[in-house]
This record gives sequence, C-alpha cells and structure tokens, in this order.
Amino acid sequence: MQYMVEIFKTNVESNDQANLLIEQINRIFTGYEANFDLEDCDRILRISYTEGTIQSDCLIRLLHDFGFYAEILADEVLQA
Repeated sequence: MQYMVEIFKTNVESNDQANLLIEQINRIFTGYEANFDLEDCDRILRISYTEGTIQSDCLIRLLHDFGFYAEILADEVLQA
C-alpha cells in the first residue's frame, strides 16, 4: 500500500480555524487525513493519503478560499 504525506506551511492561528479547515478537507477530499501543528513556527498542515496522490493545488486553493495562506513545505535533506 502506498502512503503519501504532504506538509504545508500555513498562517492558520487558532484551533477553531484549524478544525473548520479539517472539517472542509474531510468533506471534500474523501480519504485524506488532516491535522495541524499550530505550535510549530510554520503552523503545519499535514495531509496523509493511502489511495494515490495528494491534490496539493486544490488544498492550497481551498485554504485560500477560506482566507488562509498555504504552501508546500519543501523537504530538506541534511548532508552529513
């Protein structure tokens, strides 16, 4: 089973905002598991999905439609 995770930097500030967005994500994107880490400096939105690829552009647009900013957080590879 393929398991995909995408991490987004956002400007979501409160648990109420996060819960509203998670509710919308669950309604629109069946099978996505979404959670926020508002303690992180990047106010992380983490999406996991086991059925294929994550529609990142659509998620960014959804957050934008609700007045929030989101961008994919680039993977950083640390060199030893």
